[in-house]
Amino acid sequence: MELAALRRALEAKARPELAKSMEAYQRDQFRFFGIKSKPRRDAQKPFLLAHQKVSAHQVLRSAERCFREPERELQYVAVDLLRRYAKKLEPKHLTRVKKLVQTKSWWDTVDALAAHVVGGIIKQHREHAAQMDEWIRDDDLWVARTALLHQLTYKGETDTERLFRYCDQQAEHPDFFMRKAIGWALRQYAHHDPEPVRAFVEERGETLSGLSQREALKHIRKG
Repeated sequence: MELAALRRALEAKARPELAKSMEAYQRDQFRFFGIKSKPRRDAQKPFLLAHQKVSAHQVLRSAERCFREPERELQYVAVDLLRRYAKKLEPKHLTRVKKLVQTKSWWDTVDALAAHVVGGIIKQHREHAAQMDEWIRDDDLWVARTALLHQLTYKGETDTERLFRYCDQQAEHPDFFMRKAIGWALRQYAHHDPEPVRAFVEERGETLSGLSQREALKHIRKG
């Protein structure tokens, strides 16, 4: 299924009456067809399946083409495509994924790329985790947020030294999205092992923003 066919499939499911509210929810940064998640995923199935036997380069090329399209749903298709075929990707592809993180950046695409694409690559190639040490220092908020969230699904395989170090590095960041990410990353690890997270938050005290602290401790019972 080519991009033109994908576009026709999405256009057939477009609901202009939903598009306005979806655009408003994303602060009018993007144009929408007005398609909810399930009908979009139904429409994109042939496009995703068509990439089953192609190279990582071709998967990335299709994702990049989707990111150049004006409608936000096509960026969601790109993210789902990369998530589905994340195992095809290698550390050499991180530069191209980073470019997608920096393209039309907002939490709805960045967070999935962070946890399921970048995180997937690093989990399979731990010797390249130091690349995230560069990303966490990036001036681009979304690149740094990606580094912070890349271990989100790792559970017991989380590199806690790296997680806590990244939180320390960005603890005083003024942006809501960074402070929220710190709390989210800590909270996610706390589901697996709450005590190190509790200790980390208590030790840092006011160095961590109130938002980061609340998010980190949200599901940890008071001792």
